[in-house]
Amino acid sequence: MKGYYGEYGGQFVAETLIGALDELEEAFKRFKKDRYARKELNDLFKNYAGRPTPLYYAKNLSDYLGCEVYLKREDLLHSGAHKLNNTLGQAILTKFMDKKRIIAETGAGQHGVATATAAALLGIECVVYMGKVDAKRQRPNLLRMRLLGADVRIVEKGSMTLKSAINEALRDWVRNVQNTHYILGSVVGPYPFPEIVAYFQSVIGKEAKRQILSQAKRLPDCVVACVGGGSNAIGVFKGFLKDDVELIGVEAGGESLELGRHSATLTEGKPGILHGALSYLLQDEFGQVVNVHSISAGLDYPGVGPEHSYLKNTGRVKYGVCFDNEALEGFKVLSRLEGIIPALESAHAVGYVVKSRDYFKGKTVVINISGRGDKDLGIIEALEGNGV
Repeated sequence: MKGYYGEYGGQFVAETLIGALDELEEAFKRFKKDRYARKELNDLFKNYAGRPTPLYYAKNLSDYLGCEVYLKREDLLHSGAHKLNNTLGQAILTKFMDKKRIIAETGAGQHGVATATAAALLGIECVVYMGKVDAKRQRPNLLRMRLLGADVRIVEKGSMTLKSAINEALRDWVRNVQNTHYILGSVVGPYPFPEIVAYFQSVIGKEAKRQILSQAKRLPDCVVACVGGGSNAIGVFKGFLKDDVELIGVEAGGESLELGRHSATLTEGKPGILHGALSYLLQDEFGQVVNVHSISAGLDYPGVGPEHSYLKNTGRVKYGVCFDNEALEGFKVLSRLEGIIPALESAHAVGYVVKSRDYFKGKTVVINISGRGDKDLGIIEALEGNGV
């Protein structure tokens, strides 16, 4: 059924947006067939963004863990994270649809920075919604977005994190749908957004597969990536879904699953509707979406992309949990052994492999480093000051 991954996905939105979603679907189909649009994107990937990003054999980390670890270095992409793959693609798509304004939501700030970057490059008006909590803990990215010319609107309603930012962006889109394209930052939301974002992020997995075959002369045993909404994970998994490779998505456990302050949607959630799609989400006994917590702003989301829900139910992808203290350990281990400071989101993937080293022993493992950690140093400093 169109727009669904198994039973998940769909278009659960206001009637005023159905026409915009249909228009977007048709434009996306034409975009994929238009060689000039694809050439523009590929040229920007290579000459502006810095693709292909390296697949780096992490010898020190490999020796420490007793397995062969390769890092897909999306942190080296221009603007500092994998988000630019999607925003460059959707910004060109915006021009393709002859729309003059883009809006976006952001949690950790990386999607907002990437959207503002693409908008500045292509000369498009840009508005970014960011929750007050995230704006405070990700101030460097707030300043970057404003320097790039974006109108950053701070959301002081609801949880004041990513969920609230998405709510406000959707309200804006309803009001301004005629001249505005909403660049969703992850594989969430109503169809065709999950498909569009996965398409642009699939470049990660395609490159990683070519690179590991060239360097290791074999496919990896495992590919590991963090999962919030799930775009970096879908991006790298797409290269290996049809192969005999174990795929592992790592969710944020927060302080403790028992405390209920976490973002482990696929581990602890159940199916429900959020932001226009049916997927797993965290909800209370009355079916209300709950506020969530993670040390990482980019994983602070109570839902997940519908394709991840499908991959969980089919068993093709295994989903695990990394708690705050374990992510901090991954952050420090990678920084001190390899001289690579990862984003706290990526540190969850590293931390999961570190804590599960017995499971990974002797295996060849690809970890997607979805972003760099500059934006998180204030969080780390505050935690260190509290004795963490």
